Amino acid sequence: MGGVNAAGRTSGHQAYRRTIFDALPSAEQTQTLVALAAMMQLVTSDESGQWQSADGETLSEQAVASRYREHILKHTLIRRIEDDAFQEAGIPGNREVRMTLGEPLRFTTSRRQLPQPLPGGWEVRELDKQTVEVNVPAGTLDALLPERRQALVRAAGRLPQGFAPDTFYRSVHHPRGLSMAIFGVSDCLGQSGLDWESLRDRVDPDAIAVYAGNSIGQLDDAGWGGMLKSFVTGQRTTSKQMPLGYGQMPADFLNAYVLGSVGGTGAIQGACATFLYNLRLGIDDIRQGRRRVVMVGTSDAPVTPEIIEGFRAMSALADDQSLMALDALELLTDEDYQRACRPFARNCGFTIAEASQFILLMDDSLVLETGAQILGAVPEVNVNADGWKRSISAPGIGNYLTLGKSVALATSILGEQSVRHRSYLHAHGTSTPKNRTTESHIFDQVARANGIENWPVAAIKAFIGHSQGSAAGDQIASALGTFAHGWVPGIPTLDAVADDVHAERLRFFQQPLALETDCSFINAKGFGGNNATGLLLSPQVTERLLAKRHGQRALDDWRHRREQTLAAAARYEAAADAGRFEVIYRFGEGVLEGPELEVGRDSIRIPGYANPVSLKVDNPFGTLD
Repeated sequence: MGGVNAAGRTSGHQAYRRTIFDALPSAEQTQTLVALAAMMQLVTSDESGQWQSADGETLSEQAVASRYREHILKHTLIRRIEDDAFQEAGIPGNREVRMTLGEPLRFTTSRRQLPQPLPGGWEVRELDKQTVEVNVPAGTLDALLPERRQALVRAAGRLPQGFAPDTFYRSVHHPRGLSMAIFGVSDCLGQSGLDWESLRDRVDPDAIAVYAGNSIGQLDDAGWGGMLKSFVTGQRTTSKQMPLGYGQMPADFLNAYVLGSVGGTGAIQGACATFLYNLRLGIDDIRQGRRRVVMVGTSDAPVTPEIIEGFRAMSALADDQSLMALDALELLTDEDYQRACRPFARNCGFTIAEASQFILLMDDSLVLETGAQILGAVPEVNVNADGWKRSISAPGIGNYLTLGKSVALATSILGEQSVRHRSYLHAHGTSTPKNRTTESHIFDQVARANGIENWPVAAIKAFIGHSQGSAAGDQIASALGTFAHGWVPGIPTLDAVADDVHAERLRFFQQPLALETDCSFINAKGFGGNNATGLLLSPQVTERLLAKRHGQRALDDWRHRREQTLAAAARYEAAADAGRFEVIYRFGEGVLEGPELEVGRDSIRIPGYANPVSLKVDNPFGTLD
């Protein structure tokens, strides 16, 4: 697993540890704070482990944690957006105005700035080669006047302040979502402890796939956002904005610049369920034997004024006025912004966020052969639509089906007692009034049907916000942390469960909950009726299933091979904790265009790949005589 969100880095469970920070022992709190300080560029470390502040002062780990503790806690997770546009300066824009000129208007300007064609009646006189004088007759004149609009929504789940993923590789005008994807998949490969080239050489190149995308493309200025507003802002469209804006571009970037994969690729969009949709593609590929290694992920960077305004216009976001009305406040403080997202409590809308999350899937035989780490297993992701709807944004019935099927499968694998007493829910938990009612009713009904009386519910958007298509990736990363550390994050903004929440069989809690779990249900309710629930099994359960399938001796041999993998992962995580990130970006390396291939009847051999691509196919249709 790898990635980054408002809580920090995914590898080493750093982001997860930030969400259970108060439950951590003192030593782990210090480790978490120091690693975040390095990530946020507050301190640097040399190879000897010496820490230095920005002004050159040498500090111990304890001194780093003590000095920067409050700053780190205030500038991670959900908080007031720190960009100038969301502060008092305001968001730059234009105001359309129709002016009535009582007398002619005269002005000078650059020849290049003249509108084409000239409006009727305008007279232009050349002053020099660059400058002209313009005379506009009396009458009406339509114009756009620049202005600064005060942001109506000021809370978001931004990456930790000071962390810029595009600074760790040769990024040239990359949209933020793509630079986050490069960082996320590099973090995943580093955390795996596996050498990617060696892993790739073990299999047919066509046995690898990448399914990665996002829910709404790259809509910042370096992508489609800049392209779509270029005419009205007077800017020039670049050659990169169109191609880099596509929603499947994270997969394309990983194939071309990180993995060098020639195998399966693509992305499927399902609004807030996008991560689970792509995870399902990977599971199906491995189950059917089409692939042995699949990189699955999403990278969403929707914290832009235009996207925020779009969601606000839908009354979907927790805007400033609604937050003040919710708590009867006249002014919002930084602490109020940090409490903007309140799943299953009295709330007023979701809080937008950015995140990049990736997981590496492998078939069980290859895991045992390579000594790969096992963080968990995903036997199935269920997807269902809502059917007939009053409106595209209204709630529907599909999520009852996805969760019901997931619980049925978990019961079949683990037994009723395990599901009743050793499972928990990772709720979509957006913090909207509709979600708190509808999702809790789904949980309640499925709990009743399966004899579950006190089902623990996590809702981590309270910490990191709603990262759109990456939301379920955030939930999976958190669940993997729970499997490793034994704590389910609480819902710190849940002062009281709302009256319309169906809470009779659900267990809500503010503080982290110590819980031994066999599985977690990762739930996503996407806009438009895109529902998905993934069943995530703990590593302990996974190992028991592997022993049953492959035998205990195979598992013992795997544990022996895993020692080297764990050592490599530990080295990566130690460097990452010190802010030395090994970001992979191989632009222009190993480029092939076709003539270099050895094309045969049964296989194609590609230079640089240990194994050929087999052309042998299964024919399920029979042969015509």
